[in-house]
Amino acid sequence: MERIAFFDTKPYDREWFDRINKNFEIRYFEARLRPESAGLAEGCRAVCAFVNDIINARTIDRLVELGVEVILMRCAGYNNIALNAAKGKLKILRVPAYSPYAVAEHAMGLILALNRKIPRAYIRTRDFNFSLVGLMGFDLHGKTAGVIGTGKIGRVFIDICRGFGMDVIACDPHPDSSSGIEYVDKDELFKRSDIISLHCPLTHDTRYIIDEGAIALMKKSVLIVNTSRGQLIDSEALLSALNEKRIGGAALDVYEEESGLFFEDNSDKIVTDEVISLLVSRPNVIITSHQAFLTEEAMRNITEVTLQNYEDYLQGKQLDNEVKSKE
Repeated sequence: MERIAFFDTKPYDREWFDRINKNFEIRYFEARLRPESAGLAEGCRAVCAFVNDIINARTIDRLVELGVEVILMRCAGYNNIALNAAKGKLKILRVPAYSPYAVAEHAMGLILALNRKIPRAYIRTRDFNFSLVGLMGFDLHGKTAGVIGTGKIGRVFIDICRGFGMDVIACDPHPDSSSGIEYVDKDELFKRSDIISLHCPLTHDTRYIIDEGAIALMKKSVLIVNTSRGQLIDSEALLSALNEKRIGGAALDVYEEESGLFFEDNSDKIVTDEVISLLVSRPNVIITSHQAFLTEEAMRNITEVTLQNYEDYLQGKQLDNEVKSKE
């Protein structure tokens, strides 16, 4: 039976893969995949990795030495992989779409929670404090949502916004003229939007798409939402804007320095990352721990596609979900 070395294992991973897997021996490891832990894959032709694993040239070379032929990414993102180093050495297979509804719905949930101060109200009422002071929000109806990235998730999010009666504008390097979406350039989007939600991949062009210059164009009441990749936002610029009351608030499911922090229980540790420590303390910031994808439907799709990707590789079938270096 073919073996898969499964890195950065969480309880929900094991639950779903054990439930659906019938054909492989999966060796689960809590360690993240990185050069120092790659040796755990000895005896396996495939490894299964996640968004915060460190798959650099050293990791890849070590895996190749051990006879690993395939990296199975149980996620859509692959910006943590040194694709050039992997070229010609092993295959990279991913899950390009697992549930756009999961991420889009979480983004809207963050907006509602941030705008209507729901976490604050929940904490108050547990102490039988039913005061409404400080809980003022605004109607979403009639406001303008600026959506950066109109792939599957962005499209679902746009539909949700329209359901709330919002006007929608969008920015995408590949606009769909038949979609009925009003496309604008990013500067116009920054100026006009009451809410800005990020649904684009992390690329050279999108890294820090929200920076000091972008924030300077925004309304002082704007809410910024990121359920995509942490490095789309310059966190220090965001913190400065919050401190200086130049934006209304931020809701983040990702963070640019989340590796080694997110997905773990750090409640009994001193977190030395001062930026996220300050962000967490702000009353107009909500941070969730990269959980936007975490629904039953999404986990089923992630598991099934990941395992099918390996089946297709072993059977010599066309690899529709392969990621290749563009160089």
